[in-house]
Amino acid sequence: MTRYAGFKLLIVDDHAHNLFTLRTLIEAHMDVTVLEAHSGQEAIDCTHQHPDVDLIILDVQMPEMDGFQTASLLKMRKRTRDIPIIFLTAAFKSEEFQQQGFAVGAADYLLKPIEDNQLINKISTYFRLIEKERELNRTLEQKVAERTLELAEARQYLENILTYMGEALLVLEPDGTIKLTNPAARQMLGYSAEELTGMSIGDVFEEEGDAEAGAFMGTWLEALIRTGALSKIEARFIASDGRRVPILFSRTAVKDSAGHISDIICIAKNMTGYVRVEKEADPTRHRAAREVN
Repeated sequence: MTRYAGFKLLIVDDHAHNLFTLRTLIEAHMDVTVLEAHSGQEAIDCTHQHPDVDLIILDVQMPEMDGFQTASLLKMRKRTRDIPIIFLTAAFKSEEFQQQGFAVGAADYLLKPIEDNQLINKISTYFRLIEKERELNRTLEQKVAERTLELAEARQYLENILTYMGEALLVLEPDGTIKLTNPAARQMLGYSAEELTGMSIGDVFEEEGDAEAGAFMGTWLEALIRTGALSKIEARFIASDGRRVPILFSRTAVKDSAGHISDIICIAKNMTGYVRVEKEADPTRHRAAREVN
């Protein structure tokens, strides 16, 4: 039989002989630490001194505070409410008392006389359940820790991408309010992250041909809803000092499970220093003109 080393068992009885008999039996079959209490109040005090008690065997018939009252108080306290309690009694054998024991939170209600091996098997059953629960908790905690680490690494990976990408990134609410920016966008616009958050895209962006700052948002959304993205366009950022920064700009809609736009992702490339090259005219056209002349 497994010896269950490391477990703590509290036995509670107002008769010293009963405590001695029970301790002798348990220690003959298990390597558990056995704690004793001679009254309900001693049992409560013991759980304060030993918060790691795993199981309590509790006599019902005790003076001043009986087993039912003791169990009720133990179940009321956060640190002891989850400790399994086994009532073990030679009196109070009626079904009514057994129901009362379960009503106050007992895990089991055993009647004396009980055969030694049967009692040891019963105690072992609870220790096995406790072991299994603890193993499950350890496994769960390990999985949670691993998942937390994975999420932290993924978050750091994405943050590095956003931090070091050369293009400006702005994430907008569907109404055009800026909710997130990367360092390149803040550097290009000359604003801090706090200053940009909550601003409208119309405050920092102008598109050729827009008569009003708010007019193009409606056009954007209509096109984004239809296609999910808009091709790159030439536009300008309005920096904090009023400068117009030429950009190549693209917009993409992110939709939720219901098909509604939840975010608009805007990416802008700084085109300062780039020169637009016009297409060369048809050379045959110039040759024909020279022949006419």
